[in-house]
Amino acid sequence: MHGGYIVFFQQLLDSWVFSWIILPILIFMCRIFDVSIGTIRIIFVSRGKKKLAPLLGFFEVSIWLIAISQIMQHLDNIACFFAYAGGYAMGNFIGIFIEDKLAMGTLIIRIFLISDENEMKARLYKAGFGVTSIDAHGMNGAVKIVYTVIKRKDLSKAVSIIEECDPKAFYSIEDAKSVNQGIFPKTGKSGFMEYIKPGK
Repeated sequence: MHGGYIVFFQQLLDSWVFSWIILPILIFMCRIFDVSIGTIRIIFVSRGKKKLAPLLGFFEVSIWLIAISQIMQHLDNIACFFAYAGGYAMGNFIGIFIEDKLAMGTLIIRIFLISDENEMKARLYKAGFGVTSIDAHGMNGAVKIVYTVIKRKDLSKAVSIIEECDPKAFYSIEDAKSVNQGIFPKTGKSGFMEYIKPGK
């Protein structure tokens, strides 16, 4: 009975179905997994996740070795090359998609205003965001610069407030590698907005 299974699998491995359909699909899937993991690993490195990044790197390289070893054993199979390249492209897309859904890390938003900033500050405060404003001078005269540090998952909420208060406001967004203290919105058990300080 076992001998029959061995013969069947040996025939499958030697068949054109395996070489031109099953193997390229496996390589394609391996590339998706290893590139997706690699994309997330790079993001974790930039976020300072020192424990998770090496672990992801181990799995990334292990899966990549499986894929590249199959490519080297089937250099005459063009379907494997297309599967390898296609998996790389799809892996990047999926990795970015996963990172976007995880919404990890914090962002700094700088808002440059020539109009009154009080309404925007009040709306951001009410939504639970910490806000700092300073006086500055630009090419066209005096401006107000409003700073707020937010969690990435709250970006759309903060941007909607900014654009509702001043549709013409100029603002920039960048990653904050680390945050020691700050005020962020958090929904507690009661469902109301609370203020928290990271690390406490």
